[in-house]
Parts: sequence; structure tokens; C-alpha cells
Amino acid sequence: MRKKTAARAMTPPAPESPVQPAAHPALAALLRSRWLYLLVSLLLLAPCYWQPHVEAGDLSSHIYNSWLAQQIEGAHMQGLVVVRQTTNILFDLILSGLFKLLGAEAAQHIAVSLAVLIFIWGAFAFAGAVSGQRPWQILPCIAMLAYGWVYHMGFFDFYLSLGLCFWALALLWKANPRRIAAAIPILILAFLAHALPVAWAACLIGYVFLAGRISARFHIYLIAGSLVAMVALHAALHGTMETRWSAQQIVLTTGLDQFWVFDAKYYAILVGQLMVWGSLFLHLMRLTGARQVVSSIPFQLCAISAAGVFILPTSVLIPGFRHALVYIAERMSLGVGICVCALLAGVRPRRIEQYALTLMVLLFFGFLYRDERVLNSFEDRMQNAVAALPAGQRVISAIDDPDLRVNALTHVIDRACIGHCYSYANYEPSTAQFRIRATAENPYVAYTYEDSWLMQVGAYVVKDRDLPLYQVDLDGSGRMVVKSLRAGAPSGSTTFKVLGEP
Repeated sequence: MRKKTAARAMTPPAPESPVQPAAHPALAALLRSRWLYLLVSLLLLAPCYWQPHVEAGDLSSHIYNSWLAQQIEGAHMQGLVVVRQTTNILFDLILSGLFKLLGAEAAQHIAVSLAVLIFIWGAFAFAGAVSGQRPWQILPCIAMLAYGWVYHMGFFDFYLSLGLCFWALALLWKANPRRIAAAIPILILAFLAHALPVAWAACLIGYVFLAGRISARFHIYLIAGSLVAMVALHAALHGTMETRWSAQQIVLTTGLDQFWVFDAKYYAILVGQLMVWGSLFLHLMRLTGARQVVSSIPFQLCAISAAGVFILPTSVLIPGFRHALVYIAERMSLGVGICVCALLAGVRPRRIEQYALTLMVLLFFGFLYRDERVLNSFEDRMQNAVAALPAGQRVISAIDDPDLRVNALTHVIDRACIGHCYSYANYEPSTAQFRIRATAENPYVAYTYEDSWLMQVGAYVVKDRDLPLYQVDLDGSGRMVVKSLRAGAPSGSTTFKVLGEP
């Protein structure tokens, strides 16, 4: 009898399921078919292949450093080493392995596709475990979140880790020894990708475990204890490390900010999704009762995750690193968004909500296709400009579009340099957060993150040891040009409204 109790310790009380209209028999059979998962997966991967280049911010830096790692391993490169580390590494290892086998372009498409499928189906499995059914009706929301802000920032180690954590949470929602044994290696893999989602998932697992062992009326004390623990952690981090927190983090607490990707037109998606989620939530409360919803563990997970996004610092300088772990709140809002999807997965959208959701999906992916096509054109122009240089040169770029919410232009030079030149401002080796480390001044990359940042924003004063150094820029007519920099002069920057191109 004790074994059964222990196996069910993490199982939350089952909420009353809303009464749903029966699906058409043919549709129901299709939704049960395993082949549907393959067909849907192919559809979900379309954004990974609809442009020649995957536009995802830091991805360009990751693939460039995969190439640079091969150069370091093949020959001694002064001041650069490849080190072993236990986290923030899994996606890079996958990318590097595929690069060696298939080349840079195929490696990026395949590695990103793998990360996307792990994330989407992990979130789908989590929502299904919470709702007790296959949540096909919420899959469009999951897909949009999967291709939202975190994806387009290119934080793929974090993204992959979060997807794996959702798989572990799905297994542990109704825990038994076999599920626990399966979840442990998944969480280990997730830690290899990034530690932050694992810490978040461990807190949720602990909350579900404790909430399943006490009466629902005492959950308020568990929530209060969680909030106190977050405040204490914030104080401890602030007292021992360099941190940054802003009251503006409150706007990140719903996960809706993930739909705001590039520029202002994505506000329409954000507002539309707010209305759809709000309508579904009200419908859920009408079906099950407001008290039942608020007292449910899925709602409480949304609440404490949202509280964590607001209360905890969004930037922490961890000892041993030369650059802070940044965008913590912005990243974890993606976890909140998926928790909201899991909460809403138990209610079937009404016709007006289905129409609204369909419109949001079409607009969102339509915007992404158009914007990524423009960014691909910009990248092609930069590659053509760099190709005119002699091989082995140091190159930087400081072209910026302040209207973009993601760093779509910052790392374009990294991917343009693969196999031909050195992206001198690449930030990874100088931060000590990645497997390539700059151990001394060298002719390939900036030794300090401060120098790397100054080059990226155009405020770096060129030194004699940097020469020859080239910068990709835009002239007055918008034509891509390469100029040779002089010692003693600032590198300079250019503002360019890239998505305003015809």
C-alpha cells in the first residue's frame, strides 16, 4: 500500500473536466492516428526551411563557433582553446557534429528542426498530461510560441533544455517509478543544454509533489511559501552577485510577449492572443467554476511561474563568467506561455475562438515569412561583400535596426565569415560561458567582452594590434560596402531600417 502511495505522490488532484462536444468519428480516428504526428511535424517544420538561411539571432554565432572550433582542433590558434563544460553545450555539440558530417547550412536546418520538434511535442505532451487529453486545439498556440521571441533570439541551448523539461514534466505529472526513471536522464540532457530551465522545472516538480500531499485548502500557504522563497532568493542573489531587476518585468508575466518578435506589427498578434486566451479562460471558468479553476494545480503553476518572472532578477553575473546571464525573465516567459496553454488545453474553443486563433496563426507566420525573406536578402548582400575580401581577414559590422526587438542584424557577420574570414567581434570566446574561450590577446577575436561589445555598437577605438581590420557597412545609398579601419579612429555604426526595405 505504501508503494502505491509513493508512486502517486506527485499526482495532483484531477480537476473536473469540462464537458466537450463529441468529435466527428472520422476526425476522432484521424486524431488518434500515429501518422498524424508525422504529418503535423512536417508542417510545423516549414518555417525552418522556407528561407535559405534560418534567421535566429545567436544561431549565426553558434554555427560560426562550430567552424572556429574545427580550426582550433585542426591547428594551434594563439589565445584560443576549446574547453569541456557541463551545461550550455548540448545544442552546440549537436550543431558541431552535424557540421562536420553535412556542412554548415544543413547542420543549422537539421539542428534547429530537432530543437523545434523536441520543444513543440514536449509542450504538447505536458499540456496533454495536465488536461488528460490530446490537446490538438491548443497546438496552434504552442507552435506560435515555439517560433516566438526566444527562437528568433537564437537561444537554442535554453530552448532545447526547456523542451526537454516539458517532456520530464509530462512524465512526472502522474509519477510512478518507471516514469521517474525515464524523466531523470531527460533532465540530465536538459542540464547539458542549459541549467536555467532545469532549475525552473525542479521547482515546479517540487510544488506538484507537495501540493499532491496536502489538502487543496492549504495550497494558499504553499503559494505564499513559494513567493517568500523567490523574494529571499532575489535578496541572496542581489547580495552576493551583480544583478539587474526592473519593474517592467511585469509585462513578461503572461508569456504573450513571445508573440512580439521583430517590430510593431506583431502587437496585433499579441493583442489577438490576449483576447483568445482571455475568452478561453472565461469559458473554462464558466464550465468548471472559478473556484475550481483557481484551486487547480495547473492554474497555480501558471501563477508561481509568472511570479518568478516578475520577482527574480533578469540578469545575474555568475562567478567565473565574464558576462552576465541575461534575459532571464524574457526567456522564462516562454515557460509561462506554455503553462497557460496547458491550463487552457482542457477546454474546446468555440467557433469564434477557432476563427480568431486561425487568423492569428495566419498573420503570425505570414509576418515571419515576409520578415525572414527580407533578412535573408540582407544577409546575402553581406556575404557577397565579405567574399570580395582576401581570405583570413578580421571583419566586424555594426549595422543596427533599433525598431527590432530581436538581435536580427548583430550576428549576421558571423555566418558570413564562415570558411573565409574571422568575425573579430564575436562575443562567445570572451564571455567564458561557451566552449571556445579566449585565453589571451589573439589575432582572431576580441579578448575582452567589453571590446567585443564596443565593436558591435560602433564605439570601439581601433588599436595598432587590430590591423588590418575591415568593417562591413552601408553607404548613403544603402549599398553594402567594406571599408578598411585606421588605428586611433572609432569604428562607427550605421542605423538601417531593414524591414522597411521594399
